[in-house]
Amino acid sequence: MLESAIVDAVTEELVKYLTEPIQRESRYAIQFPNLFTELKEQLEFMQSFVADASKLKDGQETVKTTLHGLQQLIYEADDLLVDCQIREDYIKTEASSCNPCLSEISFRYRTGKKLTEITTRIKRMSEYLKSYYTPSQRSSSENGNDPKRRWTAPLIDQSEVVGLKEDVEKVRGWILGQNEPLLRLAIVGLGGLGKTTLAKMIYRDVNLTRRFQEKIWVSVSQPVNEDEIMKSMLKQLNADGSGSPKGDMLSTIHGLLSDKAYLIVLDDVWSTDDGWWERISGGLPVKEGHNSCIIITSRIKTVVKNMGVQDAQTHQPRYLNDEESWKLFCKVARVSEVDEQNTKLVEEGKEIVKKCGGLPLAIKTVGGLLSSEERSSIKWRKIRETFHEKLTSIGANCSERNPHVIASLQLSYDELPAFLKPCILCFSIYPEDYEVDVDQLIRWWVGEGFLRGMSSETATESAFKSLSELISRCLVEVAQRRNFDGSFYTCKVHDLVRDLTIKIAKEEDFCSFDANRNHIADVGSRRLGVTEETKLQTLHGNSKLRALLLTKTDYIGFNRNIELAKVKSLRVLDLSRVKLDRIRVEDLWHWITSLKRLAYLSLRHVAKLLEIPNSIGKLWGLQVLILGECKDLKKLPTSIINLPRLIILDVGNCPSLRCLPQGFSKLSKLQELYGFKIAGTGKASGSHLAELKALTELRVLQIDITEDSTIEDRELDALELLEKLKLLSINAGDCKDKNILSKLNKLSPPSSIEELYLKHYLGETTPAWINPRSLQQLQYLSVENSGIEKMNQEFWGDEEYKWDVKGLCLKFCQRLEVSWEELQAVMPQIRHLEVSQCNLLDSFPCDVEAVGFWPKDNKEKNASQRMYSVKKIESS
Repeated sequence: MLESAIVDAVTEELVKYLTEPIQRESRYAIQFPNLFTELKEQLEFMQSFVADASKLKDGQETVKTTLHGLQQLIYEADDLLVDCQIREDYIKTEASSCNPCLSEISFRYRTGKKLTEITTRIKRMSEYLKSYYTPSQRSSSENGNDPKRRWTAPLIDQSEVVGLKEDVEKVRGWILGQNEPLLRLAIVGLGGLGKTTLAKMIYRDVNLTRRFQEKIWVSVSQPVNEDEIMKSMLKQLNADGSGSPKGDMLSTIHGLLSDKAYLIVLDDVWSTDDGWWERISGGLPVKEGHNSCIIITSRIKTVVKNMGVQDAQTHQPRYLNDEESWKLFCKVARVSEVDEQNTKLVEEGKEIVKKCGGLPLAIKTVGGLLSSEERSSIKWRKIRETFHEKLTSIGANCSERNPHVIASLQLSYDELPAFLKPCILCFSIYPEDYEVDVDQLIRWWVGEGFLRGMSSETATESAFKSLSELISRCLVEVAQRRNFDGSFYTCKVHDLVRDLTIKIAKEEDFCSFDANRNHIADVGSRRLGVTEETKLQTLHGNSKLRALLLTKTDYIGFNRNIELAKVKSLRVLDLSRVKLDRIRVEDLWHWITSLKRLAYLSLRHVAKLLEIPNSIGKLWGLQVLILGECKDLKKLPTSIINLPRLIILDVGNCPSLRCLPQGFSKLSKLQELYGFKIAGTGKASGSHLAELKALTELRVLQIDITEDSTIEDRELDALELLEKLKLLSINAGDCKDKNILSKLNKLSPPSSIEELYLKHYLGETTPAWINPRSLQQLQYLSVENSGIEKMNQEFWGDEEYKWDVKGLCLKFCQRLEVSWEELQAVMPQIRHLEVSQCNLLDSFPCDVEAVGFWPKDNKEKNASQRMYSVKKIESS
């Protein structure tokens, strides 16, 4: 029952969210102690039902209705908790008296009544669900007594073998060229991409057969059953492991393989939890001269990495091209030479194949369907038009020899942790083949509360890790990435993954679609991606909408009378690049500042946006405010410093904005600050460098120097206390003032910095603090558009201190004279170099006049995604 997924995810996050105010004894947790605790207990109890609701066989429709009602209640409880926290922040800041005013008494009364009502209704639902299901029924599945096993065997269906010749040659080359006693390699990719087929071809390759004395093929169950794996291995070694303890079975396996070269294929591995692989691999013999090999297939890159496979021995099969896809389709669908003379039939067939997106399993699935259908273009057109609707129902009836791609993708979704399910469903609102900006996606997740910060990591860090996990599971693809470490800028999902998210999002009431699966706005919409085709008038005063983002449009035609203006429930509002023409800006701001629960607001790259109204200070729940690249923005209101929950503020690349309002030190929760402009001496109302001392939660800081900026001697240690700072960017604005340059040279940033960007700096040498002693954790250094002639003497370190820098970027530093030999001597760990327009560099291993990279083919990317935005810094 898919309806349980979002209920489970939101319930899990809400329980965590409820724990925090109870533990810190917040104002409202104290005033409603029993109600908060009881609600938390009821939600925890409901989780025992929700997580396994899909296993119910009786009362499906009634349980489905109950879960749908529970979902609505959970959203209401979440809203109520947010209201309490916002109100608490307001009282802390605004209250001038200890005595509660009438509005506060009224709020307490309404809140207590609503809490009681929600808790009572949840109790009724739990009592109702008990008649169908009790928590104790979870034990059998949790103990692994009924694992969902996808069995495979090393037999090859010749219809599968299309477009894999190069893949086979590559993997075969790894094996034949090995010089270590045990080679571990992996085949990783999306379900249905041909991983198992490729592994089968290697397993049965006659050129490799004579190399190995023993060959073992193991289909790994989900969840993993360690005993079954070893029994399967023993059976293929002509031994019996029945009734034997694990230790004895492993010893037997070791003995049978100890004097032999062996090949082991572990197919469809999902997890290394519980250390099963560490135990089994530790018992396998490793002897010089035997040249054994282990091949692992998985959808998850981190799994094979945990199993000891290096990136250089990890292969990801490519999607089939149009010619290969058609060839495979013709094989499976039994398209004859006579059929290929039917132009209309071929056109329909190729349209169907195109929708399969190069996935072999999808092609075989639909090809198998059409193999038994009449050769009629009309019939094929109908199948094409109903392709997505039929896939799910057909999947259950397919034979094991022709597994269904949707079933494969559905399994990938089902196996996701609860908190990742709403994250992947967010892709359903984006148009097909749309490249999603990673920063937007991450901040949406944070703003809506899908992922919340914990003591060990921020919400943004958690969100980046979650996206990395989805990419590792091959559900999300990286579209654009950074050369240095592979950090991603944009991402997308395969068409079939998108179709699955649409199907589930519709069933889960995550967002709204019409009968043709077109994303629409209606009275029940919870999330909305706005395109040119979106009709906002159909919202009809929607009270559920939580997220609205412009995707493929820059116009919404806003005025006070449209239906959108009546929506008050938004948590996330992204109007990036919206055109203010034909919009009453006063009406737009009146609406935005009425969104009391708004947590994420983006007006990035909005032309003709001159100022932000003082009323933005009413958005007490705002956590993320993005105003970057607004070229005409001239002023920020002083009320912005009164936003107590703000964690991300972006006013970078706003050239008309001369300074920020004084009082930034009040924003003590800020974690990312882009475009901090230092005011001049005569601007008492502007923000100065010293105010950064109080922002000890900062992870990212971008400082802009203007011609008016001044730095006092007493401010030189302003950055020193920012011990959590990971990324620092200083844009010196081509300032020629020797006093400012002298002050920049004397700054003392914290040693925690991992990435440093220095731009438009006209000093003769790099600042003295850029040295390996002061910046011991630095991984990446970028110097751009600067007048530097040489590196400061401190830069070169000494015998005790050398750089640990992995990546170096030098752009438009046309006066800089330095040799590659000198740099390598002090940066022994460097593995990535990017150079442009630095003509005086000597003996560099790449072009220094145009655009050069080293190494040219940098396939060994750092697998760990940065936990903060780098695209914003690099593009500014």
